[in-house]
Amino acid sequence: METKLRHVGIIMDGNNRWAKRSGLMGVSGHKAGVEKIRAVLTACREQGVEVLTLFAFSSENWQRPPREVEALMSLFLAYLTREAKKLRDEKVILRVIGRRDRFSPKLQQAIEKAEKIACEGDATLVIAADYGGRWDIANATKALVEQVQSGALTVDAIDESLLHQQTALADLPELDLLIRTGGEVRISNFLLWQASYSELYFTDCLWPDFDGAQLQLATQDFYQRQRRYGKTAEQVLVD
Repeated sequence: METKLRHVGIIMDGNNRWAKRSGLMGVSGHKAGVEKIRAVLTACREQGVEVLTLFAFSSENWQRPPREVEALMSLFLAYLTREAKKLRDEKVILRVIGRRDRFSPKLQQAIEKAEKIACEGDATLVIAADYGGRWDIANATKALVEQVQSGALTVDAIDESLLHQQTALADLPELDLLIRTGGEVRISNFLLWQASYSELYFTDCLWPDFDGAQLQLATQDFYQRQRRYGKTAEQVLVD
């Protein structure tokens, strides 16, 4: 039985290289990358994808040059301000996952406002900002420890299901397909827990050049694979 593609995650890599290739400053690549989000979200919806999760800014990205970080924060703020109402009108829920305490108060307020504006719909756009997969798992573990300390939970009761319930995307469909643009072949601490059984797709296409046609190639590849979840190929065919 064919598995329906419900949740796509994308590591949006290659913005700086795209800018250099085009003879532009690095921030121009990030601007072009932000502009690409709408087209890819539309393409996902056309293919019946319910959730699109984008890796916008990792926990490690704070180590980048201060000017680049400042530019990224400005672009994030501008995106939230500009797109929240459009997402609401298109019935897309916006969610931002990751730490927020390291963002400026102005950006934290913008995130909260945007999430309140775009809070209802039949599709979800998740933006992972100051996010790391290890942070997500550690945060979930901390939540369980607090429940044990309060007496609401026993250590023996803790299992994978309970830990999963404390992770950032627990209430959304499981991650089916993880795409990385830009030619690198690693997942860079993105959705480590959620990607345990997702299909991985790597493309040399730089993120600002990624579009509906590129997404179609990725989804076609996804549907050609057999997802076994530990079973044999013969068992999957029987199921």
